Formats: sequence, structure tokens, C-alpha cells
Amino acid sequence: MSRSPIVWGAGLSIALDSVPAVVLPPAFVAAIPSVLHHILPDDSSPKRLSSFVELSIITRLALALLTLAILRMILGEYQRNYDRKQFDSNVVEVPRVKLKWPFNLDFIPFDMKIMRNGYCGATWEVLIAKYGNLFNLRLLEQDFILTVEPEAVKSVLTTDFHSYEKGSDIRGLMFSVLGRGVFNSDGETWRFHRSMSRPYFSRDRISHFENFARHADAAISKLLSRMAEPNCPAVDFQDLACRFTLDSGTEFLFGRDVHSLDVSLPYPHQEPKDDSASFGAAFARAQKHVTHRLGLPVLWPWMELFWDRTADDMKIINAYVAPILAKQQKSTSDASSEGPKPTNKSGQDLRDTLLDHLFELTSDEIVVRDEIINILVAARDTTATTLTFAVYMLSQNPEIIAKLKDEITGRLGTSSYPTTEDLKEMKYLRAFLNETLRLFPPVPMNSRAAVKSTVLKVKEKSYFVPVGTRIIWSTLLMHRRKDLWGPDADDFDPDRWLDGRFRKYVMSNPFIFLPFNAGPRICLGQQFAYNEASFFLCRLLQRIDSVELAPDAQPKETLPPSEWKNGTGRQVYEKVWPKHHLTLYSDGGLWLRMKEAEFA
Repeated sequence: MSRSPIVWGAGLSIALDSVPAVVLPPAFVAAIPSVLHHILPDDSSPKRLSSFVELSIITRLALALLTLAILRMILGEYQRNYDRKQFDSNVVEVPRVKLKWPFNLDFIPFDMKIMRNGYCGATWEVLIAKYGNLFNLRLLEQDFILTVEPEAVKSVLTTDFHSYEKGSDIRGLMFSVLGRGVFNSDGETWRFHRSMSRPYFSRDRISHFENFARHADAAISKLLSRMAEPNCPAVDFQDLACRFTLDSGTEFLFGRDVHSLDVSLPYPHQEPKDDSASFGAAFARAQKHVTHRLGLPVLWPWMELFWDRTADDMKIINAYVAPILAKQQKSTSDASSEGPKPTNKSGQDLRDTLLDHLFELTSDEIVVRDEIINILVAARDTTATTLTFAVYMLSQNPEIIAKLKDEITGRLGTSSYPTTEDLKEMKYLRAFLNETLRLFPPVPMNSRAAVKSTVLKVKEKSYFVPVGTRIIWSTLLMHRRKDLWGPDADDFDPDRWLDGRFRKYVMSNPFIFLPFNAGPRICLGQQFAYNEASFFLCRLLQRIDSVELAPDAQPKETLPPSEWKNGTGRQVYEKVWPKHHLTLYSDGGLWLRMKEAEFA
């Protein structure tokens, strides 16, 4: 009878790495009294030592753990004070959150209660109202500095860049999906991956719109076909946007797409057809599993000792990717002796796909696979988020549809495809996208870990940041601060990018607007994303006249809670429920109906 092989889980190596620090010290402390008791003569053994030895091993370990925890707190505080003294005397501690329970443990139920019916970032808003725009949550004696200060984010991303990294905890929980790709690496590994991909995102490469045209037309045709059905059933535009960006992204990366647009669109309140084995469904599930780990940063490795919640989905993804990699690697090898590769006027290589480019730089399939999947996460999710909330805003602002259509059809007519020059001249379209990115940034939160003790300078104050601190910032809340954007910060108004408000607020302080990050790790595909979203919106608005939400099609449990109407900020206006995992999304989808243009 054959035995089942042992399966090593995604969290096993991380858990094993922590065993010496967690188990050995208390075991050592618990064992010392027993050893001393046996070594020392009975008459010289201290009475308290004898009493301790008589306790059960569990009790001794518990007491040892408590003693070590106290010692670690004392030593940690000593190290913290020592590091702080290495800086100027004017360096101060970041204000600490002080809750009722020890170690601020009541933050966990506090956060869960608010987020059950709360708006995205609602927990932060409660703490900001009490502690200001920069504070230290200090959870379980671990420093978590939360901020919405542009100066703080600028320091982390640019001026003090080398003091921070993604961090081993984040790299570990994302490793089973992202490997050591550009979004999940630090130091030399990150620099290597960044240098591989950067040349491919040149202006010449991202200006080839044939890919966008083919997939945008397929998506829009599918949408309009649904609108033409009897009773005009609603369509989930978020689902459609994800398919469009997945298909165009895989063609851009692999040279061929995964044909997610070929699958039938879901109908309201109906179970979708089984698509569990498709690349797109597996890709989405894998990212959700990673998000689940993010919610259990300390516990997840112990919950996945002998299994990997992403394994089944990564098998589907790798089954698709592996043959493409093998074929491309062979093709690159066979072509190596065929002479010089085609280049543009600047001497840049004009091979068709990123995969071609990567295999020219390395023959390591794992390195190439990791990089491809990392870039695909960004190519699919961030642009899909932008398109989803852009169309949501169109449904709420019919006057903006009219202005956009005037600009688009005035330059392109009702059928011509936009070029890079066309997009450059469409100022209102870019303003519309920027306003969407401001109120609904695709990555609403981000973070870095301090690799050494450093100082954070904010508003002429210097704050101490101990080594190991994780700094977390909310781009979403920073983009909505009225002191940074004006009293109308909660309003969706593309004109703010074209009138005096742009010079007054953004040009004087560019770090108040960070949808694509900044500094050495700024998004490589920023212009690619602008081009893709702009192209799709041009084609869509050439074909439709109006957009309206379909609340009858939206799952009832995903509609905004009624109490939001009595709240503050954007939640008062919202007709959908913005939530986030790795990226922002509309809970339950974005169900809507569109009216086809009369001249289309």
C-alpha cells in the first residue's frame, strides 16, 4: 500500500524560521531550574527552585514565556531608546494610540466592527480624528505607523528610500503567487527585476494600440449585445473590465491572450457558469487568498504548514504559462544565431512581447515566470479598477458624459481609433481619469518596513522610526483631504485638473497625488495604464450615449448601508460599496445598463 507523500505548505518554512526564537528561549529558561536542581545538593537547592521544579512542564513553560516576554519588552525599549539617542535631541516619538486592552488588542474587534458596515478606510478616519494624520498603532509591541501625510510618504518613497523595503513578512505571504518578481522583492533582487522590465515600457512599445483595439471592440460588442437582449438585462461592467485588461495584458506579455472575453457574461442573480478551471478565475482567486493572509499576518504560516491555499490556482496558472515559457525559450535559443534584432531609431529592441525581451536577458524560466506574473497583476487589476470607477462616475454625472463625448467625437468622429497624439490632445479625458484616480486610487493602501532606525520629517517635526517599524499610508484618504485639495475634495470634478485649483494644490505639492507611487519604485506601466484606459473610454463613448446603475441587479447585501446617508464624506453620495484587497473594487460588481448611441 503506497503512502501519500508529505506536502510542504506555503507557511512551513516561515513557521520553522520562527521556531528557534519562539520555542528555544522559553524551553531553555524552563529547563535551567531542573538542571540546577539536579546539580546542586538537596540541602543547598533554594526552596523556590524546588517549588518551581515541582510545577508541571506546561506551567513552567507558561511562566518562562511570560518572563521572556517581559524581558524582551525591557530590552526592546532599551534598544529603542539607544537608537533614538543616536539622532538629534529634537527627534520625538510618533503619537501612540492608547486603547483599553493590553497591547492595543481591542483594535482587532474595533476594526472588525467598523468595517462590517463601514466605508473603505472608516477605521482610519476614526483614529485620525483623535490622533491626527500621523500615529503609531503599536499593536502587540510592534510599531505600525499609519499616516496620510504627503511629506511622510515622500520620505519613505524617495528622500529616505534606502531605509525602507517591502519586508520579509510581505514577501513571505505573497511568495507562492508572486515569487521573487519585481513587486515582491527588495535590494539587489528587486533592482535586477526592475532593470529587466524597464526597457520594455518605452514610449514606442506602449503606443502600439492594435492590441487595445481588438480587445476593446470585443468587450464593447459583448456589452452592447447584452443591452440589445429582451428586457435589457444589466451587465456587470467590473467583470467585463477585468476580462478586457486580462486578455489585453496576456497578449502584451505572452503574445497571445487567455480568451476570457469568449466566456458568456454573467446574468444578474444567477450563478455564473463554472469557470473555475480558467486562467482568469484562478488568477483572481489566488490574489484573494493572498489577501486572506494579509489579514492574518502572524498566524497564516501556522495555518498553512502542510498545505498552500494558493496551490490549486497556481497549478492552473502554471499549466497555462509553462508551455508558453518552454516554447519561447526554445524559440529564443534557435534565433540566437540569426543576426541582429530589429531596432527603432533609438536603437531599442522591437521584439514583440515582454516574454521575448526577458528570455534575451536570462534563460531561467522561474525568473521569467515570476516577472511575467508580477507584471500581469498590475496590468489586469489596476486598469480594471480605474475603468470600473470611471464608468461608475459616468453613471452619476451625465453632464460629464456629454463633455467627454464632445471632445472624443469632435476629434475622432464616431468610428476612428485614437492615436497617441489624439490622446495627448484630449485634455478633458486625462482630467477625467486623474479625478477617477484621485477619488478611487487602484491601490488604496501601501506600506514599507524600516530596515534601520531612521527619522521621518513632517511639518518641521522629526519623528523617530525604530528598525522593524511598518509604515502604512492610505492613498485614498490622502487624496480626499480637504486641507490638501480644497473644501470640495469629496466632489468628483475633472475641472479641478484644468483650472486654478491644479496650480494651487497639485503643482505646489505633487505628493498629494500618488496613484502610481513615486520614487525608484514608481509604477513602470503608468503611461501604459493611461493609454489603455483612455483608449477603451474613447471607443466606449463613441458607441454609447448614457450609463445608469442597475440597483435591481446588484446583490442586496452589497448595496451601501442605509446609515451611510447620515455620514460624512463620499459615503453620503455612494451608490456602490468600494472595498479593497490588493486593489480597490466594487463589492458585488458594477451592474449597469447603457444606451447605444443613435449614430453608432
